[in-house]
Amino acid sequence: MARHLSPLQARDASVCPSDDAVLTYQRCRWCGTASFRRLLCPVCSSSEFRFERGPGLGVVVESTVVHRYSGSARNESLVRFPAGFVFRCRIVGAAPCDVRAGMRVRPAAGQDLAAGEVVLEVCDTGGLIDWR
Repeated sequence: MARHLSPLQARDASVCPSDDAVLTYQRCRWCGTASFRRLLCPVCSSSEFRFERGPGLGVVVESTVVHRYSGSARNESLVRFPAGFVFRCRIVGAAPCDVRAGMRVRPAAGQDLAAGEVVLEVCDTGGLIDWR
């Protein structure tokens, strides 16, 4: 069966080619707010969620280089996902000081996003997206 993509999906697929870049997130059954790894909905405080799967592609909103608790520098970034939520993640695939707002990221290969630290990798190093 042929898979049809919208122009936006085709552009994203060409920039971040990966069939396994899928993110499982929560959506509140009461108000419909999307969130990631929450016990309560950030809007209505409901604890009733349904799980949804969406593209794991995101855009860096803010980035910081952190030197604490380790001998080397690492990156901590706020990443906005298409479902509408923002989550703090670690970005690999570029030097910590080179990660900028607007860079596209996806789940790092071999990472389990169900538990532990969320690690994403840089999809492209050229074009930046103004998606804040």
